[in-house]
Amino acid sequence: MIHVRPAIALDAPSMASLLNAIIDRGGTTALTTKVSGVDLADWMAANDGRAAWHVAVNQAEQVVGFQWIERANYLPPEAAEIATFVQMGQTGLGIGSKLFDATRKAAKAIGYTWINANIRADNEGGLIYYQSRGFQDYGRLDGYEMANGQIVDKILKRYDL
Repeated sequence: MIHVRPAIALDAPSMASLLNAIIDRGGTTALTTKVSGVDLADWMAANDGRAAWHVAVNQAEQVVGFQWIERANYLPPEAAEIATFVQMGQTGLGIGSKLFDATRKAAKAIGYTWINANIRADNEGGLIYYQSRGFQDYGRLDGYEMANGQIVDKILKRYDL
């Protein structure tokens, strides 16, 4: 049984471990540098009231996924950027669906009118996930240079609340 709740600082080390495994594997996230639990806890604490972080935990309270929304400088103020991470080997089990249900409600409560997903074009799983949640393509970034110098294309998807 998976339970979704707001993330707290004590979740940050587990979240970092999950995310670092995804970064190590490569190919699905634009993040290229590993993060620590302190990094994520600091990021959550910097919340200006326009962000929401949720974790999906199993019966043992182990983090199996997390998702957040926040402001992004390149988006209008009524739009939030979203990021989703599910533990490797745990995709397709409804974790992302449960996370998005909580995130969508939080986005409305914060006052956003739409959510932006900025997905690597080669991230087939991510593209399918956001499409299945009702996100629609609205743009593309060709030749995006990631922090490690790798060049990828990105698909921009929009979910109207």
